Amino acid sequence: MATQKLFWQDPYRTELQTQVTAVEGDAVRLAQTVFFAFSGGQESDSGTLAGLTVLAAEKHGLDIVYTLPAGHGLQVGSEVELRIDWARRYRLMRLHFAAEMVLQLVYQLEPDIARLGAHISADKARIDFARETSIATLFPQIEPQVVALLKADLPIITAFSDEAAQRRYWQVEGFATMACGGTHPRSTGEIGALKLKRKNTGKGKERIEITLL
Repeated sequence: MATQKLFWQDPYRTELQTQVTAVEGDAVRLAQTVFFAFSGGQESDSGTLAGLTVLAAEKHGLDIVYTLPAGHGLQVGSEVELRIDWARRYRLMRLHFAAEMVLQLVYQLEPDIARLGAHISADKARIDFARETSIATLFPQIEPQVVALLKADLPIITAFSDEAAQRRYWQVEGFATMACGGTHPRSTGEIGALKLKRKNTGKGKERIEITLL
């Protein structure tokens, strides 16, 4: 069976007792996990497994593989404790949804704009677009809507669109619905105040950088 991803059921959970299901050298797989692996532009969590620093977390199909220091000593069936860095996770959750909220507001203004990519770290989020002129011209329309969404403190609903394929989405009623398998806070108000910054990354490429205040 694929790793059961408990971070979807409860993204606020920081510890878990679970069992090792596979060992391949320095890499292990678990029965369940609260430790998010890089996906959809959102960086992996950081933390420990059996008291050892997790060096990498990677998606392998519907599983997640965790790389540990050499000589970890774990075997199939080992009972282990998983802990994540909550401060980092919470910033990633907030910045992830902030980026998707800004993305949806850009789409509402320019439905045909092409998104080139996105990246969410614990320090900032960025979204890249194909655009010939400065995307900062949209900020006077976007920023008041961001403030209104945060102030409204609307519930962020997350669920499966296809459980067998582990496809998920989020929805804020009256605002938007988007396919996404990341972690999100419970409501828009949890994100807190944001700052948007425009960056030109090359001809025909515009970037919005988002930071928490």
